[in-house]
Amino acid sequence: MQFTYSRNNLTGSQQVLGRLLEMLPGVMSWSLLAGMFILSFKASFLAALIMIAFILYWVLRLFYMNIFLIISYVRLAMEDRTDWMVRIADVDRLLAVGGLASSSLTGTGWLAQCSLWIHRAQLETLKKSGNLPPISQDIYHLVIIPVIREARAVVEPGIRCMVQGDFPTKRVLVLIALEEAASENVKRDILALEAEYKQYFLDVRVIIHPGNLPGEARVKGANCTYAARKAAEFFSHRGISFRHIIVSCFDADTSSTSSYLSCLTYHYMVTPDRNRASYQPIPVYHNNIWEAPSFARVMEIGTSFFQMIESTNPRKLVTFSSHSMSFEALVEVGYWPVDMISDDSAIFWKALIHYDGIYRVVPMYTTVSMDIATGQGWWQTMNNIYKQKRRWAWGVENFALVARAFLQSSRIPLTQRLVYISKLLDTFITWATWSFLLSVISWLPAIFASREFTSSTAYYALPRIKGTIFGLASVGLLVCMVLSYSLLPREEGRSNLAKRFLHIFEWLFMPVFILVLSAFPALDAQTRLMLGRYMKFHVSDKGAGRKDKD
Repeated sequence: MQFTYSRNNLTGSQQVLGRLLEMLPGVMSWSLLAGMFILSFKASFLAALIMIAFILYWVLRLFYMNIFLIISYVRLAMEDRTDWMVRIADVDRLLAVGGLASSSLTGTGWLAQCSLWIHRAQLETLKKSGNLPPISQDIYHLVIIPVIREARAVVEPGIRCMVQGDFPTKRVLVLIALEEAASENVKRDILALEAEYKQYFLDVRVIIHPGNLPGEARVKGANCTYAARKAAEFFSHRGISFRHIIVSCFDADTSSTSSYLSCLTYHYMVTPDRNRASYQPIPVYHNNIWEAPSFARVMEIGTSFFQMIESTNPRKLVTFSSHSMSFEALVEVGYWPVDMISDDSAIFWKALIHYDGIYRVVPMYTTVSMDIATGQGWWQTMNNIYKQKRRWAWGVENFALVARAFLQSSRIPLTQRLVYISKLLDTFITWATWSFLLSVISWLPAIFASREFTSSTAYYALPRIKGTIFGLASVGLLVCMVLSYSLLPREEGRSNLAKRFLHIFEWLFMPVFILVLSAFPALDAQTRLMLGRYMKFHVSDKGAGRKDKD
């Protein structure tokens, strides 16, 4: 489907439709909050019953999410020691005999056995599809790292991880997409990285992105797109097929595991529709986790948990932060949007629309680690996290574009369109309202209770019912505490057990953290979009207080 994924340069009717769709999430969120506030004052008994029903639904959904969080954690543990290069060799062996072979790999322990069972099932699916991949020696990687003000100490660890990885780096092209507006110190540091690491890769190149190009906004997507176009020239000149290239767009502070590129190569090879898919790792924020304040640490672990839960449902999974995809697909859809803030999720929607719904995200149970946004002091850290969450919440801008595309589309099945659009609305309205409903509005019916209500049996029973439901919710919180403890960086844990145990108690303040640093920024973003006050890209401070891991 030919669709311009932008809110700019629209015709009159399309501009009006787009503007109405931009307003819809904010209107719905504010209507829900204001409606429940008014109802608590005008009809407190009815409001109390609605809130009890809502809290019960929230608890049931919390248990549901905890189940899939545990499943995702087990999958991470299952693949933690997987040798992906051995798995790739197994796929190559299958290709050598025309797809007729079966896996002969063995393992010890139930986790390894489960992992091998999944591997064999993927090979069977691949053989039945008939869409066999190229051999691994023909697959190349393109890694794009956008930089504007990040210091060498932030960027270098990610490059070093690839050098120390198990995938042959002579088939990896690293492009550092440097903004022209970067300071001279940053430019000098990045050029030094290019000179130092060039020898290890197919090539390392610094691509200077000019400022103020026509049609571009000052966003990361414009920088990455400019670099990707240069990569297309690089590979075309060397006769390397775009179908054999996997592109990864990493944030400047992203550090991958030593097996990330081999894990990505494996998933690309065993996915039958490999060039119609993105590949999403689990993001964690371990680079400076022990240097960040407690509220920042808990908030970012919560972000990782959300992505872990999302990974268990690939049918609704959307790209987030650092992600990978076929370079052929990236070129065909026209690269990342150059005038949008939320480029990481926008590229998924852009590809889904371009390929008439035949596009998906493949979850990878491996991690990429990034910095927690921090600052000089407690208050600046909170301010930076607020701005970062508001930028993430600005992903609501995708709703209007996706909804407008779906209204024009006849090739994407109606059911698929309804599933995705309801998922978008649910995600953003839940994000902006649930914390307010639970922590603030749920108490209003008792405060505004009428005389008739206060004299009824229900008035005295409802607080007990609500207390029982919240007691059940503490079980879900306990699961989060245990899993967050398990996911903390091991080397730090051995040297400071006190910090690990203190981290468990930090979760008790999670409701306050979510309200101030998640719900408020989300409602802020939706309100700005509703009023037409479009945001500009905010670059989060990275690397403050980070310790050198060398």
